[in-house]
Amino acid sequence: MAASETHQAIETVFRIERARLLSGLARMVRDVSLAEELAQDALVVALSEWPKTGVPQNPGAWLMVAAKRRAIDGFRRDRMLARKHAEIGRDLEDERDTSVGDIEAAMDDDLGDELLGLIFTACHPVLSREARAALTLRLIGGLTTDEIARAFLLNEAAVAQRIVRAKKTIAGAGLRFEVPRGGDRMERLASVLEVVYLIFNEGYAATAGEDLIRPGLCAEAQRLGRILAGLMPDEPEVFGLLALMEIQASRLSARSAADGSFISLTEQDRARWDQLLIRRGLAALERAKALGGADGPYALQGALAACHAHARKAEDTDWKRIASLYDALRVVMPSPVVDLNRAVAHSMAFGPEAGLMLIEGIDCADALRDYAPLPAAKGDFLFRAGRLAEARVQFERAASLSRNAREKAFLLGRAEACGG
Repeated sequence: MAASETHQAIETVFRIERARLLSGLARMVRDVSLAEELAQDALVVALSEWPKTGVPQNPGAWLMVAAKRRAIDGFRRDRMLARKHAEIGRDLEDERDTSVGDIEAAMDDDLGDELLGLIFTACHPVLSREARAALTLRLIGGLTTDEIARAFLLNEAAVAQRIVRAKKTIAGAGLRFEVPRGGDRMERLASVLEVVYLIFNEGYAATAGEDLIRPGLCAEAQRLGRILAGLMPDEPEVFGLLALMEIQASRLSARSAADGSFISLTEQDRARWDQLLIRRGLAALERAKALGGADGPYALQGALAACHAHARKAEDTDWKRIASLYDALRVVMPSPVVDLNRAVAHSMAFGPEAGLMLIEGIDCADALRDYAPLPAAKGDFLFRAGRLAEARVQFERAASLSRNAREKAFLLGRAEACGG
């Protein structure tokens, strides 16, 4: 194998093994930044050794051994870290003579807890939602700072600072890289799922910029959801979220035209929906139900997405079923946004006047004051009720609030359709 091919193979292996490597190292050294340094050191050693010896049979285990040896050497060089050396180095001393096969077995035994521990730490509520998302994409997703910045349309330096501050906060809080137990686990799981869905939503409906969607972010969130489902096979809400993301992602290619313009759900070519993703989503939803989680917030949202997936044509959509699901969702997850979506569902099930009646109750909610979908929905209700002049005002207001160029153009087009 040519040197360039070997280097490419090494880089590919490292991307695959990175999260696994970091989770084990972070749990060992209790420091995310140090774990990243050790992983990078192991990569440098691999780039030096593997072109001569070939890629080992179990490259992940090889990298872990190399990183742990670096950790031991580092602790020995720095006498100020004598305490950590005593706690960690003693247990690792024998690894100098331990076979890669033994290390591999140990890694396989601990992988689930270690990776989950890293995910739970990266998504700890002590961090802001934005910091949690950036750190999760960096540590678990392996995205570079530049890739995260471009995904969220942020300055690279700002993202780098956000990640550095997040690491310092974790270190300052003395967080342990382990999976919480009991009630703490469920409380923290909600934070983890929130971060994963935040990443997915930013990809599914970009809040700013020229692009309507950013499929890369959706794919990364789906990958994280699948990891969680594999590591937590008895948590219904994990499968509820996975179902929701898989089914929504099935519609990505149909959400925009060739020129990038927005296509509404009712106007989409459903033949372009990804049937494999729909099947995977429906299977995840069934798993959530089998685990007794049919009434969980994410499972209910997954069921809502499934209603659309089951409809071969827009006119076949069971809007009454969707309206009843939103009635249930607002009980377990009350929020103005849920109330808005409920109003939309009721308008489709029972007519625009029903939607207008429900929307009056949330029209003045502070959380929705500058929320473009609110006047957009109201505009749609008014349009379908034949109140075109009023609808135009609402569509124009929605366009003025939108920070996404494609969405803005769509809303202005609806305003023009209302006439003068």
